[in-house]
Amino acid sequence: MSDSVTEVETESAAGDDHHPSDLEYVKIALVLGLITSVEVFTYFESVLDWGDALIPSLLVMMVVKFWLVARMFMHLKQDKPILSGLFVTGLGMAVAVYIVALLAFQFWN
Repeated sequence: MSDSVTEVETESAAGDDHHPSDLEYVKIALVLGLITSVEVFTYFESVLDWGDALIPSLLVMMVVKFWLVARMFMHLKQDKPILSGLFVTGLGMAVAVYIVALLAFQFWN
């Protein structure tokens, strides 16, 4: 019985090497908070006028946040590459639909 317990402990200890540490989670949370604060800051046109750079910068921030959350919190970096490909495909489709919607409303004209 002690052999099975040590095998389980060894397997769980080996699996812990792949998960980010608490410090890494805190760093990711700080980066996500910083990006979110910049996104919120874009709403205040009286402080800084983003002009034509507003939408592309918001799209870039959205993609970076999606990538961080999917990669770190959903543990995609430990999964098979096909799953990462599915997430990237979904993200690409979402950005494409958003750009088409902006073009349909003649946002850039």
